[in-house]
Amino acid sequence: MRQKWAWPWSKQTKPLPVTGAQLTHSFERRTFVLGMAQASVGLLLAGRLTWLAVAENAKYRAASESNRVNLTLIPPRRGWVIDRTGAPLAANRADFRVDLVPDRVVDADATLSTLSKLLGLTADRVSDIKDKLEKARGFQPVEVASNLDWDKFAAVSVRLPELPGVIPQRGFSRYYPTGAAVGHLVGYVGPASADDYLKEHNPLLITPGFKIGKDGLEKHFEERLRGVPGARRVEATAGGRVVRDLGTREDVPGKPIQLTIDAALQDYAARRIGLESGSVVVMDCATGDLLAMVSMPSYDPNSFADGIGRIEWKMLSEDDHVPLRNKVLRGLYPPGSTVKPMVALSFLEAGLDPEASVGCAGGLRVGNRVFHCWNHRGHGTTNMSKGIYQSCDVYFYHFAQQIGMDRIAAMARRLGLGQEFPMPYPGQSYGTVPDPAWKQRKYGKEWAIYDTVNATIGQGYMLVNPLQQAVMASRLASGLQLTPRLLMDRHAPRAPSLGIRQDHLDIIHAAMNEVVNGRGTAGKARIPIEGVQMAGKTGTAQVVGLNIGNGKGGLWKHRDHGHFICFAPFDKPRYACAVAIEHGGGSGAAYPIARDVMTFLFDRAKAMEVLEGYEKEWGGNVQQRMAAKYNAYAAKFGATAPKAPDEEQAAEAVEADNAPAAEPTAAQTDAAPPAPEPEATPAPAETPAPAAAPTPAAPVPAGPAPGA
Repeated sequence: MRQKWAWPWSKQTKPLPVTGAQLTHSFERRTFVLGMAQASVGLLLAGRLTWLAVAENAKYRAASESNRVNLTLIPPRRGWVIDRTGAPLAANRADFRVDLVPDRVVDADATLSTLSKLLGLTADRVSDIKDKLEKARGFQPVEVASNLDWDKFAAVSVRLPELPGVIPQRGFSRYYPTGAAVGHLVGYVGPASADDYLKEHNPLLITPGFKIGKDGLEKHFEERLRGVPGARRVEATAGGRVVRDLGTREDVPGKPIQLTIDAALQDYAARRIGLESGSVVVMDCATGDLLAMVSMPSYDPNSFADGIGRIEWKMLSEDDHVPLRNKVLRGLYPPGSTVKPMVALSFLEAGLDPEASVGCAGGLRVGNRVFHCWNHRGHGTTNMSKGIYQSCDVYFYHFAQQIGMDRIAAMARRLGLGQEFPMPYPGQSYGTVPDPAWKQRKYGKEWAIYDTVNATIGQGYMLVNPLQQAVMASRLASGLQLTPRLLMDRHAPRAPSLGIRQDHLDIIHAAMNEVVNGRGTAGKARIPIEGVQMAGKTGTAQVVGLNIGNGKGGLWKHRDHGHFICFAPFDKPRYACAVAIEHGGGSGAAYPIARDVMTFLFDRAKAMEVLEGYEKEWGGNVQQRMAAKYNAYAAKFGATAPKAPDEEQAAEAVEADNAPAAEPTAAQTDAAPPAPEPEATPAPAETPAPAAAPTPAAPVPAGPAPGA
């Protein structure tokens, strides 16, 4: 048998003995490998340390510095809003304040309980703070209290170790010296919302104490008013205790804004409106400068700056006088008889003789219809002047049929009605000046006689806002195409002429002077200053039909609106004014306010004496009455009042309150009954009354008279 072949080294042999030399060699080799590994690790560590120490030195030096040094932004002081004389409408004042940063608060209830004791917070205020903490994002500071005295501020400061998330600081807060008088004029500021931060991603917006414009001029001019923040560097321990101050960079205040407003007049007009709901607008007849633009009742921007609390929101939302509506720009009303000087001017421009007369027996028959005058006893023979100062509806019914609505509407627009003016506010309700083409576009119907009847007495489709009425008064007074101006500009060009004949304006001026100083409907509007006469025109606008009420009494919302437009001095117009009082029961609620406001422009002491007498009857000035009402609500409802809305909900509510009056969805089918005007006051002996001799109507150039 053949033997199986195998590799020689595959044979099993006995292991050779290990010598000392072999052991030494093996040990040295392992030692070398281990040493190389250790050297490699050492080199890697050395290289990394070198990289950190050299290449990334700046990065880690800054990180180390930030652990030792705290950098805090200092909110910039907002630019002031000042009046034409430099008096502040919105300013800043130094104060002590306490804020909460939600994501740093450990136990909100315990923290608020401690702060409530230290700061004397009321139950409703604590509830408001809890509501804001629930709605706030982690980065959004919530104001606890501001304008603190030193004792309260110090009491919080010494308890900081046990109050995480509480930030006491000294800074500046926005302050509105006249409060509610400038609410709708200037607007207000408030903490930035989460949406505001998402738009800008600016760390300044989450700095405690910083506020941004939320409404009005504060919002429109935010970029200009904001300024540049400062910064403070301090060395602090790990626990946050300040060791030393390393330096401060001062903030750069925002730029001021100067308005044409007269702050004293603005405050007086707001106070003089008293318990009524309405507006006052005063313009300079030479420049168009707005000297006062008041909407009352209003909100106090000082309290809004801290966020709307539940008590204040309940007060505002339940007030049927709608304090959140800017009545000057967003209120729309039928102008009533205040349009009659404008209508008369259109008659003159169309060629009507001012002595052309019509007999008023209390109504005007056109075909088989009778259109009534407000004075059912009639005015007798009436020319243009008497038609204005006695506010005779029949005079305007009669000649409007000859002149036609197109010419009347053109004059209305020429004097500013139906127009939107360049103002730094987010919208105006510009109303309606109807004419045949407008009705055809709107309703697809022809113009009718009753449409002209309605329009010539400021009823029906015609709607205006108080600013437009003031513009109309200023243009009637000056003959200039004045545009309302709110921002001060001492180099603005002179307004151009309207191109209206001066003798026509003189006729209108004389008739409007007779309204106040002669046999007109506003004898109680005479200015109590020797040598100064005011010309004006009353207007009453019906709110409900006579089947519901007579407009003078009953439910407040069923009472007529009262209007008055005027200018003074009548012979050299310097100021023009428009007053609109919602549900005041007629023009008798408006012209006493206009009288006192215009008196203030010529004799402040005399006007203030009258106002102080009224305020004793009303229960104090605006701030005092608002404070009393707040205290009454707080005592009655306290923390049980419903939560205040968040910023978005509040904005929606304000927008709803400022929604313009809706136009009729269907065309009107009849004439509106004329609203009654005040009875004429006998003329003073020294004031001659204009002649009112009956004369035949002069021929009138043919003009469009649809439906006539």
